[in-house]
Amino acid sequence: MFDTLRHLFKTLVPAVDFCSLRIVDESGEQITVRQNILQPLTTSIDRGAMVTIIHRGGYGYAATSDLTSAGLKDAIARAQAWAAASAGRSVVDYSAITMPHPVGRYTTVPSASTNRKDLIALLMQESQACQIDARIVDWSASVGTISTHQLYLTSGGGDLEQQFRYVIPNLSVTANEGAETQTRSLGGQYNGYCRQGGLEVLADASFYGSGARVAREAIALLSAPNCPTGTMDLLLMPEQMMLQIHESIGHPIELDRILGDERNFAGTSFVTLDMFGTFQYGSPLLNVTYDPTRSEQFASYGWDDEGNPAAKTYVIRDGVLERPLGGAISQARAGIDGVANARACSWNRAPIDRMANLNIEPGNSTLNDMIGSVERGVLMDTNVSWSIDDSRNKFQFGCETGQLIVDGELKGLVRNPNYRGISESFWRSLKAVGNAATVDVMGTPFCGKGEPSQVIRVGHASPACLFANVDVFGGEA
Repeated sequence: MFDTLRHLFKTLVPAVDFCSLRIVDESGEQITVRQNILQPLTTSIDRGAMVTIIHRGGYGYAATSDLTSAGLKDAIARAQAWAAASAGRSVVDYSAITMPHPVGRYTTVPSASTNRKDLIALLMQESQACQIDARIVDWSASVGTISTHQLYLTSGGGDLEQQFRYVIPNLSVTANEGAETQTRSLGGQYNGYCRQGGLEVLADASFYGSGARVAREAIALLSAPNCPTGTMDLLLMPEQMMLQIHESIGHPIELDRILGDERNFAGTSFVTLDMFGTFQYGSPLLNVTYDPTRSEQFASYGWDDEGNPAAKTYVIRDGVLERPLGGAISQARAGIDGVANARACSWNRAPIDRMANLNIEPGNSTLNDMIGSVERGVLMDTNVSWSIDDSRNKFQFGCETGQLIVDGELKGLVRNPNYRGISESFWRSLKAVGNAATVDVMGTPFCGKGEPSQVIRVGHASPACLFANVDVFGGEA
């Protein structure tokens, strides 16, 4: 199919300053076993193309699921009409932006192939293993797989072909006793252990044997005391750090949000353009990189959806905010360097500034060192609830599980742990960053943004991190 589309594009390219064709061919399957019953399999196939045209300073795009010559001609005509209509009327002169014409290939290489029969057997096994106690009232295990094949062609000879293979495991167990109900999961409600690859993802996520383990954790929470309330140290594990990074670093430094593009839908940002290069976003221990080149992460790629090459880039170094998450067009608008992160969720959406793999670089502290340094605090793991204001500044997060730390020792489970803070002061309170042994690779398929809405895949790798003087509270506070 792609060879045919290459030929068609060459014959249909109009006489304009720039034209691109982005084709996306994606298929997926979701297998779920709930309470030892195999649910109806869900499969999906999605295929189409987006035409983008820049001409005389105008910018236009149009999408189509009709990949015949007639369908592409129609999309090109519509994109050309929008480019003509926007010329001289846009917030940016697109003729001043040099669009790339890259050539290359990128492929996810799974080290273990997925097999439907084997996956069903595994899910049934883990589901049955959840039934350790009569207080287990609901449980499910699932694995989603997605294969994506993309082709990006430009009028200047650009030809990029990228193939991705995603695996999304999940397991959740709910326990009840009287008026108390607790849920424990593998990776949380955001499918946190999603990655690129094959069945090796399940082993990396400790999916094998997770049914009984997660069920025991849910039962234990039923009799745990409520999380204490007060100002204390907070030790966050990677399953919770994922959301902390996502909401209070990733979204605030998206350049289109800073420029005001998201204010009517997803909000604005407390970050302003004059902060880059000088603003102390966190303590000197905070180092954050944007790294789509890390192949096992969920949002890895060779080039973004405008053909800009992926590269590992520091966005925060030694606590100082260095650059935003902004693609080439946003960079031209703002006059500031960004990263290659113009991404679209599918063929029928235009690329906008999105997170991909946004990671905290490991430090030097062991987990035991961090626990041992705490006089009074709580270790929290796995997000269960979140709330953040529309400038991504004030936030409140809840976790599935917590452990009390007293005088440098873990003192047992607490349930319903929550904490709140303000992004800038929270990250400045970072007082220890875990070493490589504490790092886990997380992600989510559910990052929403844009008008029309786009739900996209994001990766976050993080060590455990220790924060000082955090407002902690329990579910009854």
